[in-house]
Amino acid sequence: MTVRALADAIPEPYWLRQPGAPEPADPLTTAENADLAVIGAGYSGLWTALLAKERDPGRDVVVVEAGTAGWAASGRNGGFCAASLTHGFDNGLSRFPGEMDTLERLGRRNLAEIEDTVRRYDIDCDFSRTGELHVATAGWQVRELGAYHAAAAGRGLDVRLLDRDAVRAEVDSPTYLGGVWDRDGCAMVDPARLVWGLRRACADLGVRFYDNTRVDRIDTIPGGLRLHTLRGRVDARRVALATGAYGNLLRRLRHYVIPVYDYALMTEPLTAGRLAAVGWANRQGIGDSGNQFHYYRLTADNRILWGGYDAVYYRGGRISTDHDQRTATFHLLARHFAETFPQLDGLRFTHKWGGVIDACSRFSGFYGTAHSGRLAYAAGYTGLGVGATRFGANVMLDLLDGARTPLTTLKLVRSKPIPFPPEPVRTGVIQLTRWSIAQADRHDGRRNLWLRTLDRVGLGFDS
Repeated sequence: MTVRALADAIPEPYWLRQPGAPEPADPLTTAENADLAVIGAGYSGLWTALLAKERDPGRDVVVVEAGTAGWAASGRNGGFCAASLTHGFDNGLSRFPGEMDTLERLGRRNLAEIEDTVRRYDIDCDFSRTGELHVATAGWQVRELGAYHAAAAGRGLDVRLLDRDAVRAEVDSPTYLGGVWDRDGCAMVDPARLVWGLRRACADLGVRFYDNTRVDRIDTIPGGLRLHTLRGRVDARRVALATGAYGNLLRRLRHYVIPVYDYALMTEPLTAGRLAAVGWANRQGIGDSGNQFHYYRLTADNRILWGGYDAVYYRGGRISTDHDQRTATFHLLARHFAETFPQLDGLRFTHKWGGVIDACSRFSGFYGTAHSGRLAYAAGYTGLGVGATRFGANVMLDLLDGARTPLTTLKLVRSKPIPFPPEPVRTGVIQLTRWSIAQADRHDGRRNLWLRTLDRVGLGFDS
């Protein structure tokens, strides 16, 4: 069944095949000057450029992009625009307990400001505040979701605990045993159209773009930094590095960031009858609660995006377009989809894709400066950066201003993740961890000695 369902799937991201992408800007072939140069035109870079112009309309901002806007993780993700700045409430509470109330408040304000930006700049990206449904498919997950609900509700968050019947009344799957609906902590967006809309907003404010222009080296010059490219250069007073997993321009990031491949499928549009068989009237984003988890959602035309679970680190951290397609993972995802929604038997997948995300050992973004404070960076969002990158953009701008602000004084901002060991130990550690979390999912959530050791040192890996 899974082979037939995948037979005609196009090996490209569904979102990026839509019409409406802005025309690429010309590559850089001259020597340019700027107040702020942003490297990367994904969410992180575009939010930084937009906020920089909003803070100071007279600031001259240049964005230099190795490809085109959103070609990497920003244009091929699931479109979960979450309020969380810490890759979920539980992850944040375990790492930043003293700041959790503040981080939740800042995260929800950040999401509201994203919604306001979408409205003010008339960005057509199907932004919808549906919330997210966390579902349990095993007994141990029911218990953990209960604990999460108690902690989140105790802090005043709008979360609703659902038993088996209540969660299946929202979305009907025989695998569901319970759930928690975070009613206002997540919005669904069309990720590519959000990227394209942000780029247009930046251009309308006077931001200059150079596409298909890779920065090869950064040097210090009097009064700023010089970005070297194949045929040109940019001299800038300040630089924001927003390249995600492609962080080779700053050596220190190699210790903290690993490239992990994530994969997704997109179905054909559901007929009215098929959609009625599933329910899903409130159109929430959904994530199941295993250590290896799926994420899934409806699109505007009632397709189902189905992704996650099989996050893959390739030996040595090699990034290659050859890894964007992985037949074994697509078959695994299709089989899990069929188990989750047996009433959709015969539904076909139209698109299949994968790509690299920037992961770090604490899962949430981290921040810092280099080149005597002239360069700021944000990285390590680990797949939950659609919303958190806007917060990170504000952090980078504060850091570049050298200001002590409510953001730069946060432990979240001041601290760094635990670094990964060098290769080849790194590959061995990651593969042992992946095996261990798979075992935990098979054994009632029980974490083996290796995972318990990681928990004690503050890593706490899941997928």
